[in-house]
Amino acid sequence: DSNLIHTIPVDFRLDGQEGIREPRGMYGQTLGVDIHVLAGNKGSIRNLTTCVERSHLDISGVCAAPYAAGLASLVDDEMELGCTVIDMGGGVTSVAMFQNDALIHVSAVPVGGQHVTNDIARGLTTPVSDAERLKTLYGSAIASTADENEMIDVPTLGEQESHQPNHVPRSYLVNIIQPRLEEIFELVGNKLDEEGVDTSAGRRVVLTGGACQIPGMRELAQKVLGKQVRLGRPVRINGLPESLSGPAFAASAGLLIYSSEHSEEMPGEIIRQVEPGTLWERARGWLRENW
Repeated sequence: DSNLIHTIPVDFRLDGQEGIREPRGMYGQTLGVDIHVLAGNKGSIRNLTTCVERSHLDISGVCAAPYAAGLASLVDDEMELGCTVIDMGGGVTSVAMFQNDALIHVSAVPVGGQHVTNDIARGLTTPVSDAERLKTLYGSAIASTADENEMIDVPTLGEQESHQPNHVPRSYLVNIIQPRLEEIFELVGNKLDEEGVDTSAGRRVVLTGGACQIPGMRELAQKVLGKQVRLGRPVRINGLPESLSGPAFAASAGLLIYSSEHSEEMPGEIIRQVEPGTLWERARGWLRENW
């Protein structure tokens, strides 16, 4: 069972004429529209809703994470000519494909940055918290010749205070990270190929999400996917401080853009739950006050 999340108009036809982006203000007898309908698992959405409500917050709208990331990080030409956004989260890597200024496909694979961290914790026999720190400080998606000579201190699992350092070559860490990241990109590529949309949005890929910030990620993605890859930042909101302008905040910034500029794409049952005008007025007011 599923809940409707997005109803996005992709293309309009007026009296048989195709390729119309905005039919308002035009004259004709028959109007047709192609709509991209996106639904999500009802149980998963309900669990997320419950978590938010238990934090004493109200939900004014729902948006798919890769769609929000694309709204914040893609430039106009990428939206128009075609681009694939890969949003790498902790437990899920999600994909959104854009073309002709519209979202045309959404997909996901259940693997993300947390799986890389867990691999490090198991491979180096270290606590998960220390594995995350090692990934952030010393991790790399591409091996180099210098990795064999650089030693890193790996805390030992189960020991409260280690009096002797546990030094291992950095290459051990990289050799754990690289295969998992290769697997993620291979899963994404295979899924898009199975769904028949691998070439729909051209050869341009934008990486977003906190898990994409490991050095060498762009080069590895280019090698595995065979496409042009760049890291995406929330470029469509001006004035963000440096600490909030990285790929990890693309989806968060995109939610602001979605609520203020794409509110008409919300299904009727979501819009009816919000008082008339409050959602977009609050979003526009917040953007006006802060940027």
